[in-house]
Amino acid sequence: MTIGDFQDLMARIYLDRDARRGVHATFSWLVEEVGELSRALRTGHDEALREEMADVLAWLCSLANLTGVDLEEAASKYANGCPKCSRKPCRCP
Repeated sequence: MTIGDFQDLMARIYLDRDARRGVHATFSWLVEEVGELSRALRTGHDEALREEMADVLAWLCSLANLTGVDLEEAASKYANGCPKCSRKPCRCP
């Protein structure tokens, strides 16, 4: 599944609900999920890490859908390597 496929899936599942919630509340949910990811990183449990990373990705897609951002297009910023030095790996100071 591509990033675009996943973003489309999140729109099909949640866009109506997300639109009713609004951008700011959806962003708050994303931040809450990032906090849960932080806790999972501290505990180091693989299943919790996978679950929380999936939740963060899902909420980021929801926020992108509400704001009209195509995440595949946004990710293309890194297609040629580091956006500043264009190297892989980055060689920025």
